[in-house]
Amino acid sequence: MDRAFQRSKILTNHLLQSSASSPARIRSLSSNACLNYTPPEFSENYAFDIKEMRKLLDRHNVEERDWLFGMMRQSKVFNPRVRGGKVFVSPDYNQSMEQQREMTLKRIEYLLERGVFKGWLTENGEEAEMRKFACFEVLSIFDHSLATKLGVHFFLWGGAIQFFGTKHHHDKWLKDTENLSIRCCFAMTELGHGSNVRGIETVTTYDSNTGEFVISTPCESAQKYWIGGAANHATHTIAFSQLNINGTSQGVHAFIVQIRDADGNVCPNIRIADCGHKIGLNGVDNGRIWFDNVRVPRENLLNSVADVSPDGKYLSSIKDPDQRFAAFMAPLTGGRVNIAVSAVYQAKVGLAIAIRYALTRRAFSLKPNEPEVLLLDYPSHQRRLLPLIAKIYAMSFAANYMKMLYVKRTPQSNKTIHVVSSSFKATFTWNNMQILQECREACGGQGLKTENRVGHLKGEYDVQSTFEGDNHVLMQQVSKALLAEYVAAQKRNKAFKGLGLEHMNKPCPIIPSQLTSTTLRCSQFQMDALCLRERDLLNRFVAEVSQLKSKGESEEHAFIMSYELAEDLGRAFSDRAIFQTFVEAEATLAAGSLKDVLGILRSLYALICIEDVAFLQYGYLSVDNATAVRREITKICSELRPHAFALVSSFGIPDAFLSPIAFDWIDANSWSSV
Repeated sequence: MDRAFQRSKILTNHLLQSSASSPARIRSLSSNACLNYTPPEFSENYAFDIKEMRKLLDRHNVEERDWLFGMMRQSKVFNPRVRGGKVFVSPDYNQSMEQQREMTLKRIEYLLERGVFKGWLTENGEEAEMRKFACFEVLSIFDHSLATKLGVHFFLWGGAIQFFGTKHHHDKWLKDTENLSIRCCFAMTELGHGSNVRGIETVTTYDSNTGEFVISTPCESAQKYWIGGAANHATHTIAFSQLNINGTSQGVHAFIVQIRDADGNVCPNIRIADCGHKIGLNGVDNGRIWFDNVRVPRENLLNSVADVSPDGKYLSSIKDPDQRFAAFMAPLTGGRVNIAVSAVYQAKVGLAIAIRYALTRRAFSLKPNEPEVLLLDYPSHQRRLLPLIAKIYAMSFAANYMKMLYVKRTPQSNKTIHVVSSSFKATFTWNNMQILQECREACGGQGLKTENRVGHLKGEYDVQSTFEGDNHVLMQQVSKALLAEYVAAQKRNKAFKGLGLEHMNKPCPIIPSQLTSTTLRCSQFQMDALCLRERDLLNRFVAEVSQLKSKGESEEHAFIMSYELAEDLGRAFSDRAIFQTFVEAEATLAAGSLKDVLGILRSLYALICIEDVAFLQYGYLSVDNATAVRREITKICSELRPHAFALVSSFGIPDAFLSPIAFDWIDANSWSSV
């Protein structure tokens, strides 16, 4: 207490000194003006056309996106509020879990009434699919719960009906799904099995006397878990189950099951429980489902891959169980594509907020009586945020490539889609978490406020690393596919073809012993470096698996034991594939300011990939060359600083979908706004 009193006395004497004793100090104290907010639009310049850049990033359906943004901005159901003289829309996360769930449903009904979902399941073709992607991306910018609930209904349930079902399923279910006459969920994950879908324990048998399938949950670990929509709203689900015919298991199959009647009552022989409160996504009613010998008509088997005749015979044109399971799983890549793309747009939200804040928030003066320095004028802040812009641009081009690959899919391209979507889903969602965390820290204490979005988005989107496939498992699947391609090419004694591995047919690239700035910014060097890492890690991975097999290990165990190389290889594949899409996007542009700034971004993205520890660990870079890479990154960040505002403005996200600290954060926190 004495120390506190003494400090108070010293501070009082300091503030109340007479002008005669210290006039200079009094002048210094009185001349400190209050901070004023200056919009970055007043101080930052556009060196390129941001509308053209947005077209390049979004690539498709820009007008439909803006129409949907506008519709959401004008409705009270999207929770508009005024802060700092501007209107912002975002969910009220102070609501209870039950209230958030009901608001998600109200928003879906609002969008349905205005025709947003028209054609999502009943129209075919590239145009319809790309329009659906565009709308989904806009909705995900507003709220992950809204996007997830719609994703489960349209992409998982609806996609399963489209791809697993046949004409009579399409005729019966797709229209009702599109107009939400039924509300649907997707029951694959169980308490005991998530990524290992083949191991699920729900069992289905066939009763030839009644022409019905009988679905049961034989043990507690077989309960369906984390089923989005099941706890409150869903009337129907697609249940994945082991199909047992005459005592023989035919593997995993999918069945349509009604779980509630039209009045919302749980159907007989079905038990449903709530998964409870979560760290995010509380606007989604995740539930658990038990089936107590539930009977469904024979027609409820989704039978595009396999069927059961009325007298109980199992029928499938695909005799190999592994190939049959792969055929079942192939259509599910649509959900993975959506998750990957939505991660890119959330990263855009976080970075747009952090960059705008860094262009108006100041900290510390370099000299007495000088203005404090803008955060983004500090080289350290540039190094934190500007490489993330390059990463988001790279992911945007890769996401567009992946969407087109999916929309133009053929049976022959299913493997490529699976590998690319697995790789990009893991990479994009990991990047999203890293970007949001860096942006949260870069916004200081303001990043902790829910209304400022950045910090809260981390909790909302953290689950993306887990659902639709654990990221580590997905990366191992990518490496397993690359291993198979390598072995197949060796057996055929033919060149590599597909998955971007054609570079394996060329001589091995060599990294110069001394890297200059010119070399580091050369796109051919950048591609060579990324190909070298992928090539070497694939060779190492093949050699390690082969060595373990030669010692008597099974192929599966040898693969498991090589997990470190497998994950490094998966990341190498992803970095090279993403970079390739960046180069291709850049090549579509004529010479000019747009191409110039993209060239700088492309170099920055390549160099932050090359900065990865693997380049030192595996000996691709010397210590001196690694230092040269880091030095060049810092230099490029300085060059990008004048373009930072234009680059995030090109994301095309309306002001209302950002947050108060992206604009007049002083007014937003003033006493008058309390």
